Amino acid sequence: MDLQEIRDALKGMYGGENKPITDGNYDQSLAIKCVNGTFVGSKKENIIVYRGIPYVGKQPVGELRWKAPVDVAPNDGVYEAYYNAKSAYGNGQLETGSLYYMDEDCLYLNVFKSDDTSAQKKPVMVWIHGGAFEAGGTIDPMFDCCNFIKENPDVIVVTIAYRLGTLGFLHLSHLADGKDYPDSQNLGLLDQVKALKWIHENIAGFGGDPDNVTIFGESAGAASCTLLPLIKGSQAYFTRLIAESGSVNQTRTPEESIECTNRLMEILGCKTVSDLLKVDAEKLLEASSVLFVKQTPESDGIHLPTDPFEAYANGAAKDIQILVGCNKDEMDFFVYSFGLEGWDTFVANRKAEKFDKLPADEKALLESYMKDVKGDYYEPDSCLFSQSWFIAPVIRLSEEQAKGGGKCYTYYFTPESPDPIMKCGHAIELAVVFNHPEMTEDMGRAFDETFCKTMRKMWVQFAKTGNPSLTAEMAPDGKAKEWPLYDQKDKRVMVLDEFDIHPAKEADVKIVDWERTYFLTKYRML
Repeated sequence: MDLQEIRDALKGMYGGENKPITDGNYDQSLAIKCVNGTFVGSKKENIIVYRGIPYVGKQPVGELRWKAPVDVAPNDGVYEAYYNAKSAYGNGQLETGSLYYMDEDCLYLNVFKSDDTSAQKKPVMVWIHGGAFEAGGTIDPMFDCCNFIKENPDVIVVTIAYRLGTLGFLHLSHLADGKDYPDSQNLGLLDQVKALKWIHENIAGFGGDPDNVTIFGESAGAASCTLLPLIKGSQAYFTRLIAESGSVNQTRTPEESIECTNRLMEILGCKTVSDLLKVDAEKLLEASSVLFVKQTPESDGIHLPTDPFEAYANGAAKDIQILVGCNKDEMDFFVYSFGLEGWDTFVANRKAEKFDKLPADEKALLESYMKDVKGDYYEPDSCLFSQSWFIAPVIRLSEEQAKGGGKCYTYYFTPESPDPIMKCGHAIELAVVFNHPEMTEDMGRAFDETFCKTMRKMWVQFAKTGNPSLTAEMAPDGKAKEWPLYDQKDKRVMVLDEFDIHPAKEADVKIVDWERTYFLTKYRML
């Protein structure tokens, strides 16, 4: 089966495409009146799901390509919400994105809720998927939240899509006709804000509390969650965030963005935005492969501050309660995914672009760090990139949030898969969070059930109250879990060990190398 056949098969993953309901023949108990229409969901057992609800008034196609998302308009129509929407175009080199059926018509969300008669408004958890800002989608079976809601019926979960890659993060304002595209470098984030606005205005109809919204995400989704508080006006739409293996370092400068744009233009033979608008999205997807893991949000000084860490230190997110963390062996996931030969090529290219240009004293520190790493030949580089991309930035975010007067809970996830390369790699916790034990079984074993329930309970408790601690009555194992706030003195974290969840000082766990790797956070994603 070739790639297009796979996409076509996934197009019908949930049975079809949503259509207007004009004959009045629908289950009114599953219909929710929203600003932009009444949407009819589907029910299985005790879970109701609304798939493919548009959160914009017009999709970003045609002349709206590279334009800011458009607000919804009042609509009295009735529409199916039975089927998942198409995924956003991303980067053709990232297989996880290219497997999904893609379209520029992509700004939709899904709502998962239990079918109950509770009159009390429920906390809302909004999932922002990862994928290096270049891949992924809500259609991913991992992000089907039915199992999660079945276990936690007292919350509502919304999963949102957003523009990716060259369609979501392409700097255009420097081009001759680019003045009309001042937002193009951060459209993916603006899409997320627009989705949160829709949720704020409509979620009460689903039984959700618009004043108790927690955004959560992993990798690029986690980076999104940590960047969103820095966008003017966004904090009106959420009160808390959970960031799994991602931080504000996943941005680039305007100069780096322009360099990426110019390279893409050269490959496509384009000179202007007008030229780009004539290029088919599939061709953009193909050409964007040369920008692999380079298309991120831009610290443009317009939508995002030029130094996001500094903004946190100055209290920009002090009113947002934060839960952040990382996995023990983050980059081993990429070794596992790329294969050893692919990993070696990736490391060689990335080092030539970034690390080899560092000052001699900093390179000496990194070489010293890598010499102390034990294990297979790839581990020194894997540990170095783990520190640079994910681990050190998460710890720095905790530091800066505490410095800025805000509350931050920090975790260190340690369970390993049986695969000798993957170990406790990037994204391995997702199957735990979304209650998909079958997906860890695919790796060779399922994680301890009590541990998994406890972790989910902590996530939900944080969404409810802003504190992930559990009393003995709440905890699945009957033992209280007191999660300390991160502070600059003791730097306490919660170690999410599969058989021993416990708080610890960072100095005892040694998550980051303060002398030899922490400084890398000033370079964003090296």
